[in-house]
Amino acid sequence: MKMTQKLFQGILAGVGAAVLGCSISGRAATVNVLVGSGGNVFTPFSTNINVGDQVLWTWAGGTHNVTSTNSAWVASGNQSSGTFANTFTTAGNYFYYCTIHGTPTTGMRGEVVVIAPNAPPTVTLTNPATGAVFAVPANVTLQASASDSDGSVTNVKFLVDANVLTNKASAPFTAVTNNLAVGAHTLSAIASDDKGATATNSVSITVVNPVAVQLSAPQSLPPGRFRFTYTANAGLSYVIQRGTSLSPPVWTSLSTNKAGSSSINFTDQSATVSPGFYRVGLMPNP
Repeated sequence: MKMTQKLFQGILAGVGAAVLGCSISGRAATVNVLVGSGGNVFTPFSTNINVGDQVLWTWAGGTHNVTSTNSAWVASGNQSSGTFANTFTTAGNYFYYCTIHGTPTTGMRGEVVVIAPNAPPTVTLTNPATGAVFAVPANVTLQASASDSDGSVTNVKFLVDANVLTNKASAPFTAVTNNLAVGAHTLSAIASDDKGATATNSVSITVVNPVAVQLSAPQSLPPGRFRFTYTANAGLSYVIQRGTSLSPPVWTSLSTNKAGSSSINFTDQSATVSPGFYRVGLMPNP
């Protein structure tokens, strides 16, 4: 029986020096701020860090202090030398000032901008399903869904085993691999976001040589039932059809089954027409 195969296919504003402190994402760092270097100023005025990083204020001249505008932290007393450090564990904007030479909004003040860590993208191979079985020749469509909660997905790379099939820069994320060889294969999708983070999802499939379908062990089961056995490949799908004539052939589909083993028993529960003819055909790959 011949079947036709189908395919699926922030800008920071401030006064004074515009020097920005920064740290390397994914690694705790210490960023330095000079206190009173060249006057009643914090240098730099605005400091960018990541969650978990530390800011170290070093007194360079004059008598000053470092006070949070919400009293979250304060340097011990007024200092003309030494250092003060604070580790920031939560993303947000933290403003501070020197109570001797400024206010929360004017004079000697500064800010620390704590940037949340980049959330990696998510990716899921939606087709094929893991564990799927295909008959040769196997032309398999890979489909993936990908998203990024704090940015955008810039690429989805598809792999067959260790080999790159293709890259897709935008949705729909889909690719087709042709003529997969018999055996086990791993299909993967790797999503990348706009900050360089990646995520991977993989499924395992199997490609088999389909066995010849053979019908055997016919048995009438009163009242009005008929049973037979047919050979199959576990994981492949078969259609069972019944006919009342072979000239001309007229077939009615009774059932479509995914084989669970190499030998399948089928029972026609309504075998009331005589004569009756049966055939079993391998369905096309999904």
